[in-house]
Amino acid sequence: MDGCCNLVLVGFMGTGKSVIGRRVAALANRPFLDMDAEIERRSGKSISRIFAEDGEVVFRDMESALSVEWGKERDHSVIACGGGIVTREENLSALGENGILVCLKARIEVILERTSRSGRRPLLDTRDREQKIRDLLLARAAAYASLPHQIDTSDLDPHVLAQRLLELWEANMG
Repeated sequence: MDGCCNLVLVGFMGTGKSVIGRRVAALANRPFLDMDAEIERRSGKSISRIFAEDGEVVFRDMESALSVEWGKERDHSVIACGGGIVTREENLSALGENGILVCLKARIEVILERTSRSGRRPLLDTRDREQKIRDLLLARAAAYASLPHQIDTSDLDPHVLAQRLLELWEANMG
């Protein structure tokens, strides 16, 4: 791959950003960067603990700072963003300066099943997880829809999806 560009995976939680991102990075022999994991590493706290102790705004500030940093300093990397990265337009602008933005989507029932596997989803720590998913998806719908590339991961084999994303990345490297 020539040129300079990152593959930036955006989308709601449970759409496969981290799982598929790792596969694409391995196929391309490029670094994989996970925003949530990096925020946890730098803060010394889990995302759930950041939300509980410091609040969502502090987490979003960390996310924004990392978006600017990686948008400027990273190159030829696969970046998996947190699901709420779209809540601040400046995040997408920063990451899009040196990246191809791809929105991964999935049906609500698929997201519900996938996110139930982990207790590490502070925004879904509620009685009615399905309604919370619906509310968050509705609030973020316009931002997700504004992204240039959209792929529904609900029924795609992870290997096929990773290959498809690699091909999209290579085609947009210029």
